[in-house]
Amino acid sequence: MICNLFLLVVFSLFVSQGHGGCAEVDSLTEAVAGGGFLLGCISCKRREEVSARATVDWHFKPLGEEEFIHIFHYDHPRADILHEHFSDRLKWHGTKKGDIQIGAIYIHNVTFNDTGTYRCTIHRTLFLPQYDEHVTVEKEVELSVVSVANRELTAVIAEIIMYVLIVVLQLWLVVVLVYCYKKISEEHEAREARKALKAQAQLLESKDNCDGVQLE
Repeated sequence: MICNLFLLVVFSLFVSQGHGGCAEVDSLTEAVAGGGFLLGCISCKRREEVSARATVDWHFKPLGEEEFIHIFHYDHPRADILHEHFSDRLKWHGTKKGDIQIGAIYIHNVTFNDTGTYRCTIHRTLFLPQYDEHVTVEKEVELSVVSVANRELTAVIAEIIMYVLIVVLQLWLVVVLVYCYKKISEEHEAREARKALKAQAQLLESKDNCDGVQLE
């Protein structure tokens, strides 16, 4: 019973991974000059069964400035770069359909002038049976540009712990699967043995009946 339950849980995990899910993960905030950087923006739709359509706008406020400037607009399948500072440097890395949940953009050839605040705005329309509901979600990313990547000690430790946990969980999974296999094999052998004993008992009973008939 335990093994069957465990296998069911494992199967459900794989199924859920296969279908994929939406998790609102915050964007990274440190880019290296001369490289590329992914500005993350995720807004999960709370009701997956409801059809929807969304557009995404990105605004940028340079360090020390007061006003945001409109730099990018996405309305599937069209992506428009709206400011010359980012000309040919922005690329859509979000959901490639009208029902957008991931509104990420990628900055090529990052410069120190890209330091500042980025605002992602997702305008979503939910097509409900009785009416259409309009929802606006805003997320901001404070981006700093450095010359060399600086990995914090906590991030390194967290990554090491993550890999250790993955290895431990995989070993535990192997041990449990081996245990379940042995358990199922033992149950199968016991079941076959009971069948053999039952068949043997029936054969002896049949033989006794035949002997009784002959004696009469």
